[in-house]
Amino acid sequence: MNKMQDDILPEYDFDYSQARPNRFAGRAAVAVALRPDVLAYLEARATAKGLPLGEMVNDILQKDIELIEAVK
Repeated sequence: MNKMQDDILPEYDFDYSQARPNRFAGRAAVAVALRPDVLAYLEARATAKGLPLGEMVNDILQKDIELIEAVK
């Protein structure tokens, strides 16, 4: 076995001094499967209010969380 196979070749440079932080790190994206009737309802409400679907769903969930916390 050639010793060079186990060593890092000199042309590899692991200098991270020029590296930039990952702008996507820390973002959480969650996919949720909705029943077709629920999706149609939410899409219609979002369109009527002029909101993106994701914002509409987040608003509804936030209100549910507030209700649950108020009952505790």
